[in-house]
Amino acid sequence: MKISECITSHPGKTGFSFEVLPPLKGKSIEHLFKNIESLKEFDPLYINITTHRSEMVFKSTADGLYQRVSERSRPGTVAVAAAIQQKYGITAVPHIICSGFTKTETEHALIDLNFLGINNLLVLRGDKAKHENRFIPEPNGHMHATELAEQINSFNNGYFVDGTQMDITNNNRFSYGVAGYPEKHEEAPNMDLDLKMLKHKVDMGADYIVTQMFFDNQKYFDFVKKCKEMGINVPIIPAIKPIVNRNQLTILPKIFHVDLPSELAIALNECKDDNAAKQIGVEWCTLQAKELIASGVHSIHFYSHNATESVKQIATEIY
Repeated sequence: MKISECITSHPGKTGFSFEVLPPLKGKSIEHLFKNIESLKEFDPLYINITTHRSEMVFKSTADGLYQRVSERSRPGTVAVAAAIQQKYGITAVPHIICSGFTKTETEHALIDLNFLGINNLLVLRGDKAKHENRFIPEPNGHMHATELAEQINSFNNGYFVDGTQMDITNNNRFSYGVAGYPEKHEEAPNMDLDLKMLKHKVDMGADYIVTQMFFDNQKYFDFVKKCKEMGINVPIIPAIKPIVNRNQLTILPKIFHVDLPSELAIALNECKDDNAAKQIGVEWCTLQAKELIASGVHSIHFYSHNATESVKQIATEIY
């Protein structure tokens, strides 16, 4: 079932979903399973699995020198998606990104996912490498998420990236969503152009939109209104995150280019420790969720990285 169908399949009930990270290289998947089991009582409609690009790191060699090599700290997105879907019977939605991947590597991931019967994706450009001051695609990679969507569309139509046709076209076509930014993507010159690009992605076949985190619901409501005025009519899933420590007061705006409302910022600034900040985060996110539900949203997505306990408290209150 497509995500757009999944979130509207239970009229009168607001769907619940969350996002997980693949384990660090060499770590067990058991901790991830523990987090999922902590939240599965709330009947998640789907679980997103992030994808992480390779980064250039320096490693010492036998002769005492250092060699610059490419290393991925969290491999295994496809395997984790398969494990979740097999173990729990919950729809898994792996991220497919431009950043750090060639067209061929993307094709291999699509083939594996197709074999595994995982046909829901979230298509993103992804972040720039840590050592770069601007996004640079891999050689023979994609610069924009629209190019990635084109490759997926072509795969759905039975063509490999080199233009050759598949001998057998699987009817198990991929459905995909894209990201939306209620406070504008950091690289967009203005909101109007950002929305035009989002409309282009929807016109290409994006089945739904999931937002960047936001802490002011009015920004989400305004964003949805602007999208509708632009002719964007697919579901727009609000995604929110509970703050779990005081440092996020400055880290989240810096990394994700989002504003924190004054009331929230003042409350966090007055916290004496992370436990107090975590409680403020739960209370604020709970209020956000309740207002979103009252507005009639079909589903709420939670960014649960390092916040499983907080998300569980919020879900217990609202579901």
